[in-house]
Amino acid sequence: MNQTTSAEHLDCAWLLPEPGTQQPRADMRIAIGADGRIDSVEAIGHSAPGRRMLAMPALSNAHDHGRTFRSATLGSYDRPLESWLAFQGVVPGLDPYLCAATAFSRSVRHGVANLMVHYTRVQGGMPYVEEARHVARAARDVGVRIGFAVAMRDRNGIGYEGDEPVLRALRPGIRDAIAGRLSVKAVAPADQVKLVDEVAQMLQAEGFGDHVTPQYGPAAVQWCSTPLLEAIARASADTGRPVHMHCLETKYQRAWADRHHPQGMLRHLDDIGLLSPRLTLAHCAWARPDELALLAERGVTIAVNTSSNLYLKSGIAPVPEMLRHGCRVAMGLDGTGFDEDDDALREMRVAYMLHRGWGFDTTMTREQLWTFAGQNGPRSVSGAGAIAAGRIEPGAPADIVLLDWDALDDDALFADIDPTDLLLARANGRHVARVMVGGRTVVQDGRVTGIDEPALRAELTARARSALAADARHGEWLQTLRALAQDLAPYYQESLSGCCN
Repeated sequence: MNQTTSAEHLDCAWLLPEPGTQQPRADMRIAIGADGRIDSVEAIGHSAPGRRMLAMPALSNAHDHGRTFRSATLGSYDRPLESWLAFQGVVPGLDPYLCAATAFSRSVRHGVANLMVHYTRVQGGMPYVEEARHVARAARDVGVRIGFAVAMRDRNGIGYEGDEPVLRALRPGIRDAIAGRLSVKAVAPADQVKLVDEVAQMLQAEGFGDHVTPQYGPAAVQWCSTPLLEAIARASADTGRPVHMHCLETKYQRAWADRHHPQGMLRHLDDIGLLSPRLTLAHCAWARPDELALLAERGVTIAVNTSSNLYLKSGIAPVPEMLRHGCRVAMGLDGTGFDEDDDALREMRVAYMLHRGWGFDTTMTREQLWTFAGQNGPRSVSGAGAIAAGRIEPGAPADIVLLDWDALDDDALFADIDPTDLLLARANGRHVARVMVGGRTVVQDGRVTGIDEPALRAELTARARSALAADARHGEWLQTLRALAQDLAPYYQESLSGCCN
């Protein structure tokens, strides 16, 4: 970050310098330099005065979209991805700064320093580069590093097999409205790549380059033609910019991939040069062992979104298999986690409990968990030049979360309980007392310091309600989406099933 900070120190009852790898240390002092890096880590030999704190490295979210309004608010709770998607545009476009600032605040309040933003929900009302500028300004004000992937697609706006087959499967009364709003208006691959260049130039020219990394954001293979994916692969190789894309999120996407790429969809991506260490694939919930081996060999990062996949009825990613093959796996929240609150601490716990193994078997160690939650994500956000995150040690950036140890350990009976046990068993966002990113305090006592989050959220909600009230046809469109969701169920069950049940 560009912020200059005064040298200071943090005293803590417990330090987890690298959770799951290094042993916890009691009664420690972390000295932070004016450059936003850690100067020293030393024992203080006594308990720090005041409320006791547990210090740990900040977390990373390797896949998200920067959405403000949560799914249940939009009427899309308990829907699978294929019918959930259309509801994301049910609210008219709003001020992009308000949307981004409130979304980023929710993440940073829960201990996230590095956040991937696959920008699939364009607010509109202004040129795209200007909207990207507002998003970048929101990230700077909130104090979070982001990857900004320009969403790219050129086909299949309603389903996976082309718009016409899906429209024929819908009740006649909604076909025109669905086609008018959801069909993709194809843009030439060269023009889509050029837009990423323009965003990158703006970010560099206006000084956002230290905390916003521009990326290519193809939506997914089923939504992107081969010419578009080839253009992205060439551009990424030429510029070194990262690529961020969804992959094999649901069983219906698996069926589509097998039908359209019988020799292997990921082999196809490899043939056109897209598989590389610059690529992050979100989900891979339905990837097969041979595909995981290929991703590991090519150095691709997989952003696993455990709660989101459960929320959207998409499945459980084969994380133990990924780890066995040596894949680089990172934690994503995808804006759809349990309790819809972007709680990265809870997400880490859910992922661990789901993937650590049954009985006495261990399929995910604590060390692997922390690599997943705190160390691999920055590469997805900032590319190969990402900071060395996930450690509290001299020279490392001061990306630190302080948890209220008195609240976390409020029923203590024994002096020798490992604090990592309590972190993994019960820590969540309400325990976060302070968050530092690059030495800058971005959250203090549960409040974001760089903006007035409650005021901005109130303003955004008021604007959304006003826009909906002014839209006489909103109720009709919402009913149309509910009808679409009903009609999509038999369409997918009948036309794209059979290989993965």
